[in-house]
Amino acid sequence: MKKSLTSLLASVLLATAALTQISVAYAQNLPKPLIEAKSWILLDATSNQVINSDNATLQIEPASLTKIMTAYLVFNALKEKRLDLNQQITVSTRAWKVDASSSKMFIDPATPVSIGDLLYGLIVQSGNDASVALAEAVAGSEDAFVVQMNREAARLGMKATRYANSHGLPSPDNFSTAYDLAILASRLIADHPEYYKTYYSTKSFTYNKITQANRNRLLWLDPTVDGMKTGHTEAAGYCLISSAIRPNGTGQRRLISVVTGTKSDQIRAQESLKLLNWGYLNFDTVKLYDKGVAIATPDVWKGNQGQIKIGFNQDLYVTLPKGSAARMKPALERKDPLVAPIAANSKVGTMKMMLDGKPVAEFPVLALEEVRQASIFGRAWDSIRLLFK
Repeated sequence: MKKSLTSLLASVLLATAALTQISVAYAQNLPKPLIEAKSWILLDATSNQVINSDNATLQIEPASLTKIMTAYLVFNALKEKRLDLNQQITVSTRAWKVDASSSKMFIDPATPVSIGDLLYGLIVQSGNDASVALAEAVAGSEDAFVVQMNREAARLGMKATRYANSHGLPSPDNFSTAYDLAILASRLIADHPEYYKTYYSTKSFTYNKITQANRNRLLWLDPTVDGMKTGHTEAAGYCLISSAIRPNGTGQRRLISVVTGTKSDQIRAQESLKLLNWGYLNFDTVKLYDKGVAIATPDVWKGNQGQIKIGFNQDLYVTLPKGSAARMKPALERKDPLVAPIAANSKVGTMKMMLDGKPVAEFPVLALEEVRQASIFGRAWDSIRLLFK
């Protein structure tokens, strides 16, 4: 039976997102793309909706896809002013001596290197030496950095991921899934858009008089692709997380594909592009509601005001098979009666989007303002009124 990942996991894609349950059952009416990979997933990052997948919860060796978490933590440190792009660091012997047969940017203990150059080395050149140097810059040691990696994975909801190092060289304690990697990729793009734009679309980088090309072939094959990261070990096969952004009505729409365990560099690029094109050709992403705009003003009982504005704390989108958006209808379910006190951003109901009588998306409806309790007399009067409601 054809199935989407969300039919396997009735949960939020992103641990911190406001979505509670997403269903793409209607995607099952379309032929599932045949992708030559051990596992894969296609995510619409605009709606945070999984379009389709295959074996996306299969445990895999992430190889250099591990470096996405390394970059994410470095970007966090830059954002929090714990690091600076121009900051020069001394290269440790451990970073310099990382597996000589693996990918390197060729840093040297005799030459200080900037955080900015290390990021190009990490992302464009996939340098394992850059990974260790950045880990040490953030946390003091790679071991301490790995603790942060696992803590961050847990915070993001990457429940099937464990990190053992900063670069992804083989270790039995370094594993993930396509599903978890989709969470991480989407969060990096959403949380650090400027850093993503700067580094992940760069096609080549020169350091120590050595120029290395980005291994992501799609940067040359499709101008809408602006990232993200390749990975390869003998056990992992050839892996690629790719992302493209294309026009969507008056705005833009981003898709992210994760393809793991292919047989060659060429196949991982070919299958990733096939998956992206399939998503754009067969699905539309529709904006449902604007952030902070009231969708209703229901009555409030025992409060210092008689009504409350309810809605959403982010712009809401849903991804649907092409041509079906006109048939979609909203169904608001509220937790009536609404009794004060009600905190701002607390859940007061659920909005279900129905297509041909079946739910295709479900979102928590939130209080857009605080309602404090009324006086003792106001509360007493409303208590009497509620008896007859």
